[in-house]
Amino acid sequence: MNLRYPTNKMNTKNIRLKRVTISDVDFLYLLLKDRDQYTNISHKKMPTFLQHKKFVKSNHYSYWYVIFSNNVKIGAAYMTNINEIGLHLKKEFQNLGIEKSILNKLLLKHPRSRYIINVNPKNKKRVQFLKKTGFSLIQHTYELITDRK
Repeated sequence: MNLRYPTNKMNTKNIRLKRVTISDVDFLYLLLKDRDQYTNISHKKMPTFLQHKKFVKSNHYSYWYVIFSNNVKIGAAYMTNINEIGLHLKKEFQNLGIEKSILNKLLLKHPRSRYIINVNPKNKKRVQFLKKTGFSLIQHTYELITDRK
C-alpha cells in the first residue's frame, strides 16, 4: 500500500520497525513524557514510570514497534486488535516528511482492509497529514466525566 503524501524532506531508506521489548521501557516513557498535551488523547494524566512499565509488560497492543532511523530510536508505532494505529516521533524527527514512510511500513507489515487513527482535532498538522494520505474523518468522540461510580 502506498499513501499519497510525498516524503521528500528526509531520507527514509534507513527507517525500520523493531518489536518493543522490556528493554525499551525507558525510551517509551521519555517519548510519552515528550508529547504535547494537545496531541495526546490517550492519557488524561501522565502515568508513573512503574505504571508505564506494567503497561509495556502487559502486551496491550497487537503490534508495538520502536522506530529506528540509522540505528537511532526516533519514535514508536502500534496497532491494536481492531486496527487502530498510533504513531509518535521524538520532536526533532517530527515534520521531516517521514511519517508517510513509517505508516507505509506498518501497513505493508500488517495488511488490512481498514485502519483507524485517533487524533485530537486540535492537532491540525496531524489532521492535515491524515487527509493528504487518504484517511477520512468518521467521528468526533465526546466524553462526560462525573464523580459518580
